[in-house]
Amino acid sequence: MRIALLGSRGYIGSEFCRQIKEKGWVILHYSHDDLSVVPIRNYLRVNQPDFVINCAGYVASPNVDACENQKSFAILGNVVIPVILKEACEATDTPMLHVSSGCIFNGGGPVGFSEKDEPNFSFDHPPCSFYSGTKALAEKAIASMVKLYSCRLRIPFDQFDNRRNFLTKIQTYRYVYDNVNSLSHRSDFVNACLHLVESRAPFGTYNVTNPGFVSTREVVEMIQEILKPDRQFQFWESDEQFYLLGAKTPRSNCILDVAKLMATGAKMRPVRDALRDSLEKWKVGSVE
Repeated sequence: MRIALLGSRGYIGSEFCRQIKEKGWVILHYSHDDLSVVPIRNYLRVNQPDFVINCAGYVASPNVDACENQKSFAILGNVVIPVILKEACEATDTPMLHVSSGCIFNGGGPVGFSEKDEPNFSFDHPPCSFYSGTKALAEKAIASMVKLYSCRLRIPFDQFDNRRNFLTKIQTYRYVYDNVNSLSHRSDFVNACLHLVESRAPFGTYNVTNPGFVSTREVVEMIQEILKPDRQFQFWESDEQFYLLGAKTPRSNCILDVAKLMATGAKMRPVRDALRDSLEKWKVGSVE
């Protein structure tokens, strides 16, 4: 299989690269330098990939607060690029997998939001962060595409120490914000996405998170039990204190229902099993 991959050097894209190569598939890297409909359409016609996978996007650093001051970059990376890809793929009849986000929801417990639910943390349903708004807008803008997998990632983690890794973030925060969320193990997420492609599962939107949900406090307890860090974790006393001193924009905290994904035969470990396995295999200072 031939895969045209955008965003291959990113946190999620690099794992797509690893697993695609492991399968023996061909990766066609596309540069961000020519992101307009005509050159992408011509590239697809010449190279004829079986699938386009879009991992490109704008994730502000160190967190979503930065998007509030870099809105043009967020719009370009998270909305304009997916729309351009949609138009080029439709013109060449090329299927696409788009890495979306579960941060377009807030709440949802204990059953979780399904793919049939309308995003409630978006520009259409404020307040939301600008980052979440752009991710919801992108889903809406490309939803009419017939041959599309829109795969929602949610708070990625694994055993490799990385500034994008949820487990790294928790260990470096001065104060921890406790809430309940669905999470996505990075390798499990990519494996499930490629399963959709390989098995030719029905096109559509999929929540791609590890089954179940977990509180940040539970994750901290696992870190203390397994890694035994030489520090005491402190928590924000309330949402009011967190938003007064620790954050500039609203945060998404949500639970997603993965029944639709699991019905395709995709393999995703329960979230607590994936967390424990990651911590037991923890690699300090990794550059993965």
